[in-house]
Amino acid sequence: MGDDGNGRNHQVFDLSIDVHPQGGSKCYDDDGRLKRSGTFWTASSHIVTALIGSGVLSLAWATAQLGWVTGPIVMLMFSSVTYYTSTLLAACYRSGDTVHGKRNYTYMDAVRSNLGGFKVKICGLVQYLNLFGVAIGYTITASISMMAIKRSNCFHTSGGKNPCHMNSNPYMIAFGVVGIIFSQIPDFDQLWWLSIVVAVMSFTYSTIGFGLVIAKVAETGKIRGSLTGISVGTVTQSQKIWRSFQALGDIVFAYSYSLILIEIQDTLRAPPAESRTMKKAILTSVGVTTLFYMLCGCMGYAAFGDLSPRNLLTGFGFYNPFWLLDIANAAIVIHLVGAYQVYCQPLFAFVEKITAEKFPDSEFITKDIKITIPGFRPYNLNLFRLVWRTAFMVVTTLISMLLPLSNDIVGLLGALGFWPLTVYFPVEMYISQKKIPNWSTRWICLQILSIAFLIITIAAAAGSVAGVIIDLKSFKPFSTAY
Repeated sequence: MGDDGNGRNHQVFDLSIDVHPQGGSKCYDDDGRLKRSGTFWTASSHIVTALIGSGVLSLAWATAQLGWVTGPIVMLMFSSVTYYTSTLLAACYRSGDTVHGKRNYTYMDAVRSNLGGFKVKICGLVQYLNLFGVAIGYTITASISMMAIKRSNCFHTSGGKNPCHMNSNPYMIAFGVVGIIFSQIPDFDQLWWLSIVVAVMSFTYSTIGFGLVIAKVAETGKIRGSLTGISVGTVTQSQKIWRSFQALGDIVFAYSYSLILIEIQDTLRAPPAESRTMKKAILTSVGVTTLFYMLCGCMGYAAFGDLSPRNLLTGFGFYNPFWLLDIANAAIVIHLVGAYQVYCQPLFAFVEKITAEKFPDSEFITKDIKITIPGFRPYNLNLFRLVWRTAFMVVTTLISMLLPLSNDIVGLLGALGFWPLTVYFPVEMYISQKKIPNWSTRWICLQILSIAFLIITIAAAAGSVAGVIIDLKSFKPFSTAY
């Protein structure tokens, strides 16, 4: 539509008014873009892809730090708040009228329409820094799982006699190379099939992890753990406090997905209203995810008690059956390859959009080269997209190689992005959109919610930073063997 000029856009708009009073035509939506085809199921698969990540495997450790009472309560609390604020955010996809209002294609667009001013820049900085951080975290986590496959086979071959130390760099490089190939998928809405595959992988390794801890409980015949978590004596008082904060970081990361919620919603077809479909998808996805989190976290704690590993499938709470561990860790790697792209597509699109607007006459940036692929539709190769996305993958891979293989990094990333993107901006946009008066009962309740989770986020970030500092003491970039 953009290449056809304003006249043709106007003509299509007139046709949509005559034939379809609610906006759009058979080929185009009410904004002149090609008809969106996303459904409740594709939106749900995108959300599950973003939510049920490898963070689920650290929830047993997190529960062990908090105990049988606080652990499940904290998970349910984050689940409820994530659901509630996500519904507030979904209502901001259109400005004004939720059915016929102007579309906001990205999270930043929603903030610009509802809040404007300096908050737009703050939102963009937080969102895209968080996306960049997630890319690094996923690269580190994927390499841990790839190493776990190699190590489990090494242990099996040597009968546990070989310590099986290895360097993580080749695995990070391999993940980066695969990512470069997948990153050339040009449009976010073409990733629906990838999200479904990734969602299946999520359930695969989560189910295997859950099955193994059930088997462990059945083997020992008892449920381990305590009401208050790991006891002082096993760890010092200060370690108990910092570990509890780190556990919050792990749980926060497990529920972080709001930064791409608007982009997911922009793939939905209408009618019914996008916000209506999205709210159903949020309820279903968050509900299913919370069930998995509770089962894996609680049953993992029941199996191992205070000795719960930081990662159920790579911390070697299990050694056998080694082939099942290999399947689970392979599923994690496949999941992270896909989830990396789902998360990074908004960042890719943002940079490419800004660059195209700034240099509209540059063929390097705007021109597509059609490449014929037998049996498939032609692929549009854009040289700028090829260079920029490849450079992004190279940079994130190099930074990952400079950091220790630590779950605390993942927890820190989750903590830094959770409050502003999952709580603060959705609450502020809702207040602005509904014109809620200052100091009214609803306004006070929303502000209390925001402040409470700001405090929790600061605590989680502090715990994760403490963990990273400890890991850095024994880490040497590019040379440390694990």
